[in-house]
Amino acid sequence: MSVHAPILRRLITRPRSVAIIDDRRSYKGAEIVVGAMHVASAISQRSKTDTVALLLPTSGAFPIAALGAWMLGKTVVPLNYLLKPDELQYVIDDSGADTVLTVGPMLDHLGYAPNVQNLLKLEDINFKSLPRPRWPAGKRDNDLATLLYTSGTSGKPKGVMLTHGNLCANLRQTRIVTSCTPADTLFGILPQFHSFGLTVLTLMPLSVGAKAVYSARFVPHKVLESIRQHRPTLMVAIPSMYNALLSVKKTNPDDFRSFRLIASGGEPLPRDVATRFHERFGVHLTEGFGLTETSPVTNVCMPHQHRPGSVGPPVPDVLQRIVDIETNAVLPAGQEGELRIHGPNVMKGYFNLPDQTADAFDSEGFFRTGDMARIDEDQHLYITGRLKEMLIVGGENVFPREIEEVLNDHPSVHASGVVGEIDPVRGEIPVAFIEPEEGMTIDEGELKSLCRERLAGYKVPRRIIVLDELPRNPTGKILRRDLKAMLEPMKDE
Repeated sequence: MSVHAPILRRLITRPRSVAIIDDRRSYKGAEIVVGAMHVASAISQRSKTDTVALLLPTSGAFPIAALGAWMLGKTVVPLNYLLKPDELQYVIDDSGADTVLTVGPMLDHLGYAPNVQNLLKLEDINFKSLPRPRWPAGKRDNDLATLLYTSGTSGKPKGVMLTHGNLCANLRQTRIVTSCTPADTLFGILPQFHSFGLTVLTLMPLSVGAKAVYSARFVPHKVLESIRQHRPTLMVAIPSMYNALLSVKKTNPDDFRSFRLIASGGEPLPRDVATRFHERFGVHLTEGFGLTETSPVTNVCMPHQHRPGSVGPPVPDVLQRIVDIETNAVLPAGQEGELRIHGPNVMKGYFNLPDQTADAFDSEGFFRTGDMARIDEDQHLYITGRLKEMLIVGGENVFPREIEEVLNDHPSVHASGVVGEIDPVRGEIPVAFIEPEEGMTIDEGELKSLCRERLAGYKVPRRIIVLDELPRNPTGKILRRDLKAMLEPMKDE
């Protein structure tokens, strides 16, 4: 089944209901369908390739453009507008798209236009005329729906091939777990080029008939104003956004009274942020887990299932196992190893990368996530680190996240990133980079003492380096590879 057909049917059955509200306007069901038809006509006159790229802010324009492309049977390539020009160009070229759909204000914000055969601005399309009626292209489960490019934390971005079946499966899985219905209003600030923003923020509300409220830019006090105005019932964001909301002084529990579910994903949720959010607003942040390669949602820890440090049990039809990184043996509950996942939401593979696709799956078809984790007796998943980020200190395995959790508990620490530095005696030693809370001073001795109290001696950072701001990728994840690169010039000084 195609991902777009059920959405279009849902919109047609509720033509006068407001489906989307963004920073500029609201969109009724009929307006989205008619708009998508106009976009489809404009694309059909220009594009000769199977792929069409979208360079758009978080808004109602994104689903209209995506639906228009899917109507023609095209594969949608959402472009990360926070990339550097050469990185963005690489994604366009690698995907083979000959057409980029965008808007003038986006190009003005970027300060440049990508090099592509057809640069189609949505404002140049006459949406006031009658569109050419068209029957949406039919698609099978295994047909490609979207290419989502990974953030490129190691090497060049890879195009993750998600099929119509992948997206439909994850929409169903997420809908079941969250119990999302037409009565809900979903609020979100995530970029729609990100898998979390595409599936959960954009496609899920459209597929069930819920209302979606979008904000293109994350400005904490404006986010709260929008929440007070629209009284949403669901919210999706990343942990750093919830941390920033805690800094807004003129807010109280009443501002969050309308919510039945506030979800955090995209990066690990620090215990400190979850605790302070609950203490201040009386709300449990619901942590989930997933990867671009899994469409993305694989686990959700609903409020009634809350366990500190857990991202919850798997969503329906997802199988998860923990495997020993040395022997590949499947490990019992409670033991730590690599997380591997199987399910209908797992990607088809990496675009034009057959060798990397083959390496991504084991002999039984389970996706190798590269995440270190453990699963308890009740199938609750606990992510403990990334396999590639693991340090080996004096022969012992050390995962940065464990050290970062301790550092982040200190009131002077806004965020931290831990990497390994080569050491002739111990192999590697942990080095911590700290981003202080605004107006706070970092006391290196205090932080090391805190670590000694709560961690084994070999896990205590040997050095602590303070930065005004930690390097992050466009979705807010701290880039440990950039931190590691900073160690080399420091060594030479």
